[in-house]
Amino acid sequence: MGNTVSCCVSPESSPKLPSRQPAERLEEFQTSTEVSDDNTVPYLQHISDREVPDELALESNPSDHARASTIFLSKSQTDVRDKRKSNHINHISHVSPGPLSKKYSSCSTIFIDDSTVSQPNLKSTIKCVTLAIYYHIKNRDSDRSLDIFDEKLHPLSREPVPDDYSRLDPEHKLIYRFVRTLFSAAQLTAECAIVTLVYLERLLTYAELDICPANWKRIVLGAILLASKVWDDQAVWNVDYCQILKDITVEDMNEMERHFLELLQFNINVPASVYAKYYFDLRQLADDNNLSFPLEPLNNQRAQKLEAISRLCEDKYKDLSRAAMRRSFSADNLIGIRRSNAVLS
Repeated sequence: MGNTVSCCVSPESSPKLPSRQPAERLEEFQTSTEVSDDNTVPYLQHISDREVPDELALESNPSDHARASTIFLSKSQTDVRDKRKSNHINHISHVSPGPLSKKYSSCSTIFIDDSTVSQPNLKSTIKCVTLAIYYHIKNRDSDRSLDIFDEKLHPLSREPVPDDYSRLDPEHKLIYRFVRTLFSAAQLTAECAIVTLVYLERLLTYAELDICPANWKRIVLGAILLASKVWDDQAVWNVDYCQILKDITVEDMNEMERHFLELLQFNINVPASVYAKYYFDLRQLADDNNLSFPLEPLNNQRAQKLEAISRLCEDKYKDLSRAAMRRSFSADNLIGIRRSNAVLS
């Protein structure tokens, strides 16, 4: 502060480098810190060179940043475009699309679904998560994997694994039955399914792996195992999964969990913004694939329940607003503020 010879004005200090392209900054971030020829003055990187640029972080870590697009949604777009093109051709050819299954609200009846970002519908969420896994497998770039996730080396059952197991992509129904069985037996929540997908994509990004027919069961099992321990208050123990999958051992579960955590670099944090992004992207995936969430007509009981929830939220925000106003009074020396009631139409 008061020193005239500081790092900011010293002639021997490192000058601030001009801004560069993200690729150049990432290349220098990955290299080790070099020492200059003068042994007395080591080279100090600028702080902007020691951090990964935001542009690159958004591209490489979609499970960590809310602004990055999810991998499963981008992988599903190819099939969605083909479906829309096929529907357009059928419409031109005057082919009947079949009976309408979607419900629409009217003046006398209002249809709403019970799935919200804080309380998703369990069955619909599992369907969307398994559909995202299906698109991951179907539209994978290659077959990069690790031995710990190979079902041939670490089988989940005593039944012999077919020789062509690594070449046949599983159907969506098969993936759904596998995940649904685990969630039903362990009594896991819908929020746990969303966190499972977050961990799965984080694993594929951090470890540079691909989920493929040879490893999808063990990768999904490891993600569910970790998500249930992080999210649920009463976590399911590894030995409990051995009761569900009769032929797997506790030692195998422990080893897989340890490898999973190491590949995640022990980053099990899921920000609220990332969780919300995955939820709404799953809703978008469901809409693109005609997977409708269950709609029920709004009756008096459900209307009273929604009104009670809204009143609780309103009281909570009023308390926060009063606390904020009290702080502003002391800061700005305000005497009072008039507020008019809002009119909701």
